[in-house]
Amino acid sequence: MDEEYDVIVLGTGLTECILSGIMSVNGKKVLHMDRNPYYGGESSSITPLEELYKRFDLPDSPPESMGRGRDWNVDLIPKFLMANDLMGMFEKRRFRKFLVFVANFDENDPKTFEGVDPKTTTMRDVYKKFDLGQDVIDFTGHALALYRTDDYLDQACLETINRIKLYSESLARYGKSPYLYPLYGLGELPQGFARLSAIYGGTYMLNKPVEEIVMEGGRVVGVKSEGEVARCKQLICDPSYVQDRVRKAGQVIRVICILSHPIKNTNDANSCQIIIPQNQVNRTSDIYVCMISYAHNVAAQGKYIAIVSTTVETSDPEAEIQPALELLEPIDQKFVAISDLYEASDDGSESQIFCSRAYDATTHFETTCNDIKDIYKRMTGTDFDFENMKRNRTTCSGRTSNESAGAAVCGRGRSRWVGPGGRAYGVIGGKTEGKFERFLILEVN
Repeated sequence: MDEEYDVIVLGTGLTECILSGIMSVNGKKVLHMDRNPYYGGESSSITPLEELYKRFDLPDSPPESMGRGRDWNVDLIPKFLMANDLMGMFEKRRFRKFLVFVANFDENDPKTFEGVDPKTTTMRDVYKKFDLGQDVIDFTGHALALYRTDDYLDQACLETINRIKLYSESLARYGKSPYLYPLYGLGELPQGFARLSAIYGGTYMLNKPVEEIVMEGGRVVGVKSEGEVARCKQLICDPSYVQDRVRKAGQVIRVICILSHPIKNTNDANSCQIIIPQNQVNRTSDIYVCMISYAHNVAAQGKYIAIVSTTVETSDPEAEIQPALELLEPIDQKFVAISDLYEASDDGSESQIFCSRAYDATTHFETTCNDIKDIYKRMTGTDFDFENMKRNRTTCSGRTSNESAGAAVCGRGRSRWVGPGGRAYGVIGGKTEGKFERFLILEVN
């Protein structure tokens, strides 16, 4: 370990593993460490089911009706991936005209603007132009464009139009859903990117305690572990490794629910996502429901896992997510967690310590991707260029270190790497017996 690296990464959450992979592909010498004996950090998948009961301090063991414990892989923080017609799903003529406008819009061709200036016209004015109702606006902004608040309404419309185009193009790619989900749970994703880093020369050490982040002149120069110091020029880490360099930015409540049935009014889908827009429940934050099942190798046969999440706004977080829990009844077992959200207190330009954000309440990777791109730009001074990264993938030399972990990079002894290639399909739209007028449902198989 007594070597010098370009970048040391602490923590194997998805954000850290993606950045580790990117830096390795770009030719950086990377050392990646985690104090835990497993990959994923807060974005790991828990197996067997008995471990989930222990994690949440439940006194009893899972009942026999839950099936075999090793058949379960439960995500602690559920997220779906955007894959990269919608038209036929919507009957309202005005909304159809709006979607045609978005599909034809080209920011480099003024002929497609139809009187809209993408840099000055607000999204609120675009909605007015097409005479869209509030329910449709809620659905479009929160379920298609994936905004968490309504601040975007008074901003220039270009970004929102591009977000909706991305949704439509992603939907077209697989036919029925714009989202992907990996078999065996999201814990497979950090491991996949860890493997990418290792292929391109990254060194991995699990179960490696971090005793000190070594600084000289206010700048990071290394990490001390078990009496050895690995030197570095830059450091990437999650908030738990630099608690003196982060500030609390809020809280998230997540409730993992085990079900013996699909969610009602979803056509018995094996998986779906429901986004309840803030305006439908008189809140300032949306409520998210992510459901997956035995079809994705994350639960015993005939069982479903639904996870409800939202940003905490009151002193009674469980009451805040009650409207979503009502959609899931009856619930076999609940696991409730309230987590603090932390963010870096500085941009890392002086210390060269770049701390990721804690995972928010959303059930998509929009904010995580933004965090990755932001950290990359602060570290390199340039925007992330995926095409350039693909060009850099010309050599393949990798090594792994399991001297502390006693395990290979593939983690739980599984050599199957399932990532963005997982098959997905789904349906969009719907009603919940009049309770919420608009929400997004997607099915993933």
